[in-house]
Amino acid sequence: MNGTTGAVEAQDDQRDEQDAPASAAAPATRTAQSRLEEEGDVAADYLEELLDIADLDGDIDIDIENGRASVAIVADEAGTPALRRLVGRDGEVLEALQELTRLAVQASTGDRTRLLLDVAGHRAAKRTSLVAQAQEVVDRVRTSGEAERMEPMSAFERKVVHDAVAAAGLHSESEGEEPQRRVVVLPREVAGGDAAGG
Repeated sequence: MNGTTGAVEAQDDQRDEQDAPASAAAPATRTAQSRLEEEGDVAADYLEELLDIADLDGDIDIDIENGRASVAIVADEAGTPALRRLVGRDGEVLEALQELTRLAVQASTGDRTRLLLDVAGHRAAKRTSLVAQAQEVVDRVRTSGEAERMEPMSAFERKVVHDAVAAAGLHSESEGEEPQRRVVVLPREVAGGDAAGG
């Protein structure tokens, strides 16, 4: 049952945070925070070595977003075209590089990681585009009252769409098998009997 893995993980994470007593949450959060910071540092070291080997210029930005370490390789305008080689067609090279980086982090820390990697702003631009696309589908589903299936997407893309649909007050599910896994946006009535209109 891999249904809405990304959305379910996010919901479970949010529920765990909400259910934890305030006194217990602070030390756990600090521990989680330091673990994510360590993941970012290990990933940055790994990526810096890779950039040196590939003779590419770029800066590494480390952040924590939505309970996961986030690392971005950025460059000025002159260096961005060269970095795009690390993105590849439709982000294929970026996906592979992210998996290699996750493996390097896991080898160093001993823990699995959900680290997210971006190169030359590719994922940030994709996220903006996906949110706009999701909003268009949400509008159509609200108007028609019927579920709509979107095109197949990567796990990252589905997570962005699930989050955008939830923020708009509707429900979504994932269906199908990789690489044809897609998001289905459901009307509010189908989503869970929340038939209060709208």
